[in-house]
Amino acid sequence: MTAPIILHLPHASTFIPEDLRDVFLPSDEELQEELNRITEHATDQIFQQALPEAKAIVFPVSRLVVDPERFSEDSQEPMSQVGMGVTYTKGSLLQLLRNPPTQIKRQELLERFYNPHHQKLTEAVEKSLSRNNRCLIIDGHSFPALPLPYELQQTAFRPDFCLGTDDFHTPEELVAKVEKEIAIFAPIRKFSVNF
Repeated sequence: MTAPIILHLPHASTFIPEDLRDVFLPSDEELQEELNRITEHATDQIFQQALPEAKAIVFPVSRLVVDPERFSEDSQEPMSQVGMGVTYTKGSLLQLLRNPPTQIKRQELLERFYNPHHQKLTEAVEKSLSRNNRCLIIDGHSFPALPLPYELQQTAFRPDFCLGTDDFHTPEELVAKVEKEIAIFAPIRKFSVNF
């Protein structure tokens, strides 16, 4: 029986396919600097080592190409207001990253990267539910100690651990259990729970 845990690791990759390099306006050096700022480096390795029994779904390209954590429709995505919807036009310093893709190019990117990734995630969840009658999705992220200019909340508390939860999907017992584990393994660290 498979463990009912799925790791979703959306922002660990720095890979930009060669055929897409020309759509990005910064020089190679500037693009590398942006990748260094925006990538959640090693989150794929960290989370998979911590939970080797879990099924890992790792997004294969950089979020600069397509961000799998954004809504596919910009009208639904708050980050689109700063040029960082599903297809970023601005970088983390609010610098111009690329011109807005045409609707056709945008759809091609979604069909090439976004939709297959979400299909893979959906299939993993359905398989876990079928086998285990439950599924815990852990969305693996990291964030810098200080906010980058693109972030909508510039003054929010930035803890060592942040438990992003949802009133509908996250049982309070699970939050309490995770809080207890964090306190055991990192007693001097601070963390927050975001509902």
